[in-house]
Amino acid sequence: ADVSKTTVSHDINETRNVEDETTQRVREAIPELDYRPSMVARGLALQRTHTLGLVIVDMTNPFFSELACGVLDAAGDQGYDVFVCNSGAKIKAEMRALFSLADHNADGVIIFPSWRNEERLREFAERNRPLVVVNRDFRPQPGIGQIFMDTYKGARLAVDHLAGQGHQAIGMLAGYVAYSPVFRRVRGFGDAMDAHGLPVEDGWVRPVAQPTIVQGRKATAKLLSQHPELTAIFAYNDLLAMGAIQTCREMGRRVPEDCAIVGFDDIQMAELFTPSLTTIRVDKYELGMKAVALLLKMLEDPETEVQPVFLDVELVVRESA
Repeated sequence: ADVSKTTVSHDINETRNVEDETTQRVREAIPELDYRPSMVARGLALQRTHTLGLVIVDMTNPFFSELACGVLDAAGDQGYDVFVCNSGAKIKAEMRALFSLADHNADGVIIFPSWRNEERLREFAERNRPLVVVNRDFRPQPGIGQIFMDTYKGARLAVDHLAGQGHQAIGMLAGYVAYSPVFRRVRGFGDAMDAHGLPVEDGWVRPVAQPTIVQGRKATAKLLSQHPELTAIFAYNDLLAMGAIQTCREMGRRVPEDCAIVGFDDIQMAELFTPSLTTIRVDKYELGMKAVALLLKMLEDPETEVQPVFLDVELVVRESA
């Protein structure tokens, strides 16, 4: 193009007005030379790489694939690439993923954190990169943003629906109850049962360490064997609910006639399952997009404490309840 590197930079980045004739020569030279800017060099110069990290718990869980689509699309719209890491809900794997992202100069990270890892995440945010933490209560501080699904409301909606159908003995397949988002679901379940004047007997709420179909089957078999009086079950997520439906079939319990089942998340399989699953819908795609928007806001103003973002939920009634 017969111009300086500085002129090319100003023209491509639109940081200074360049004469039309010069711009035309630069733009004609770009495809001829198959020129692409070096993102590594740009990152060193600007101290920004326009890459983000996403650390999820279980890549095989459809909830996270739907959320990841929202993250990738929202980031791409703003010119960012995304590195996706799988932690398996293990603290060591989670921290290894975070430091790997920091080593690759990711500008910030969206994470579904393991429980009992708050202090290490705080230290990471203070020393390395800003974090957006999904569905986990943290004390406010610069460098950490929070985004929540209204799991408490979702649990209440599930119980309201089951109680409205006449169920009085309702069990729950919970996640690990020490983990705050699970606790909000358990608390919502208990408060709703109390509001309807229904008891929650010992053993009706069963913690499940891994929210998978297999674990849902095993937990439901124990729950219904020990408490055959239960006529309905509210599950921590749709995968557990699907496992519960399979176990009910094996035990000769019809769904919903003998045991109604309500899940949480409304993954795509929920509508296709037999019977189709009544569940609490979370807009996973929107959750991913809002997480990106929050993280980019934090990158623009690193010293400001951002307010938590809350995502509403709704009941979707299908065949299982």
